[in-house]
Amino acid sequence: MTVTIIGLGLIGGSIALDLKARRFAERIIGVDKNPRHRDTALERGLVDEIMKLHSGIQEADLIILAVPVDGIKELLPLILDYVTHQTVTDMGSSKVEIIDSIKDHPKRGNFVPSHPMAGTEFSGPEAAINGLFAKKVGIICDMADSNPKALETVTNFYMALNMRLVFMTAREHDSHAAYVSHISHLTSFALALTVLDKEKNEKNIFNLASGGFDSTVRLAASSAAMWVPVFSQNKNNVIEVIETYIQKMTDFKDSIASGDDQKVEELIQEANIIQKTLTQEA
Repeated sequence: MTVTIIGLGLIGGSIALDLKARRFAERIIGVDKNPRHRDTALERGLVDEIMKLHSGIQEADLIILAVPVDGIKELLPLILDYVTHQTVTDMGSSKVEIIDSIKDHPKRGNFVPSHPMAGTEFSGPEAAINGLFAKKVGIICDMADSNPKALETVTNFYMALNMRLVFMTAREHDSHAAYVSHISHLTSFALALTVLDKEKNEKNIFNLASGGFDSTVRLAASSAAMWVPVFSQNKNNVIEVIETYIQKMTDFKDSIASGDDQKVEELIQEANIIQKTLTQEA
């Protein structure tokens, strides 16, 4: 199998490493508009060769779109215009707008919308690592709209990454992702801005930062180029989650301000349940 990866950043590069290690592909072609990304991917051996978009499409059996979601929405219709037998999948964090953009395309069946629930706060091909996806969840959306051969190819691809597959609709995906992924990044960005604003007058604040702060704010280093389009494409779900989050923060604020320690304790104990839930799911 020949795999073409469009977008040689953290996700695309890490996919390339794992597919090579597991011998899923005999040949991996890289496509990226950034010259530095292309050079780094070749130097690190992430890909066997670099091609322009059209050539990469023609040579591939499987095409993986690993660019920000605005780029996926722009490129996907063009790619489907050129495919014959090829399977196309994407790694996007939002799904509904992307799928709607090609829902009437005659090659819609060649496309399998998917999303690996994995990543780090780093970006670029230099951030690519082995085993990024192992034992994490890979989501395939609207499977009935993809042809059986394409679905089998993408299923095998996720198995090669050692991921656990979950199937759902695109709308379910966007709603769930807003709660478990998108809000995590938003709150991290907001916390970082809060601390940076305070740090202007209190230089010692970072001297007091510990592991808890580091883990909470870690995602604030994530790329704006990736996350701005996600928030835009999934804005209705994201806004709903933000409103719920603000209400919970208000509950804490009001309880602390009024000296209602019992209510604060109840809120914390209610939140503690999440750890038990996560353990059961794992």
